[in-house]
Amino acid sequence: MSETTSTPQVGAAGMVSDRDPTDAPVMIHLDGVEKVYTPGAAPAVEKLTLDVHKGEILVLVGPSGCGKSTTLRLINRMIEPTAGRIIFDDEDVTDIDANELRRRIGYVIQRIGLFPHQTIAENIGTVPRLLGWDAERTRKRSDELLDLVGLEPGIYRDRYPKELSGGQAQRVGVARALAADPPVMLMDEPFGAVDPITRDRLQNEFLRLQAEVQKTIVFVTHDIDEAVKMGDRIAILRERSVVAQLDTPARILSYPVDDFVDDFIGSGSTLKGLHFERVSGLAIPEYPVVRRDTPREEARRILDMSDFRWLLMLDERGRPARWLNETHLADTSRPLHEVGPVVRAVVERNATLHDALEAMITSSAGQAVIVHRDGTYVGVVQIELLTEVIGRMRREARKHYEDLEATQTTDTP
Repeated sequence: MSETTSTPQVGAAGMVSDRDPTDAPVMIHLDGVEKVYTPGAAPAVEKLTLDVHKGEILVLVGPSGCGKSTTLRLINRMIEPTAGRIIFDDEDVTDIDANELRRRIGYVIQRIGLFPHQTIAENIGTVPRLLGWDAERTRKRSDELLDLVGLEPGIYRDRYPKELSGGQAQRVGVARALAADPPVMLMDEPFGAVDPITRDRLQNEFLRLQAEVQKTIVFVTHDIDEAVKMGDRIAILRERSVVAQLDTPARILSYPVDDFVDDFIGSGSTLKGLHFERVSGLAIPEYPVVRRDTPREEARRILDMSDFRWLLMLDERGRPARWLNETHLADTSRPLHEVGPVVRAVVERNATLHDALEAMITSSAGQAVIVHRDGTYVGVVQIELLTEVIGRMRREARKHYEDLEATQTTDTP
């Protein structure tokens, strides 16, 4: 199995990438930010220090009432901080007119908040009109964004919000947030009000869109699965927006730093971590293979000489066809190409290891066949390889935190 020096990240549309989001410049910096609503009461946000890097999706996730949405509203000054500083693109937000700041930040909320008396095009053009754009420029931008979010402008531009499904309305909400091409987007439970199937589609569509527009995004959710899918990095928050762990999804799943994080992630974190490795990164051992026209005795000899309990039969085009074991080879009542279970567990080289595991569960042989895009045979991935990967991911994440702790100890006077 190939070893790597860093844990792959998940970028747009869940694609594994070696890009480290923290390599980019800082776009938003929160420095000891606090928010106290009532003097003498506990703060809603307490001494929060956090960086959001240009072009990344940073997900704030935590239990209800922990201060996630309050943090989001602080960033664009819907509410003012009691203490601390918020730096936006090298400017202190307190030195910027609040309305001007908000026009530089797209904002998407769970209930969308479309204006019911305005058409879809008018809703999308809200901020451009405030910025003084002319009607033609605003119309073109609305049409461009409708097309970008997968809604045909000729069909949807003149409709009203009541004529849209929940998923369509959510897409319009995203389009409206992008209308003036803001460098930053804040998203507060943006897909929480739609059914699970629509939610999954919206998540996928948004990640595809992010791959094109590369905005800096702070995304709030209470759902750890959504956080893992959407985030380049995740900040798991305790009460008062205290950061329990801030890191890539892969490292958090592989190495929760304490019981709070472990409990919040819940069971199955190890399996979720398999989303961050691809079949193409494995060193696949040679597997015993026979062809459709291989004589039975030759197939038995190949199986006897191997360390495996199964043979894989390929068809005349080199595609996986059937699994064969000793029992099938001993069955002389039918031709060899008619015995043994049909191969159903097939994954392409770019599939994640989680995809491979799901395929293995459906396989009669308990393993999955890797194929090229044209379906021809590449190799066989077994459960033992996945176990090795999980162990490596845990070791790498543990070493990362050990190195980080050593660096902090060295830097402390």
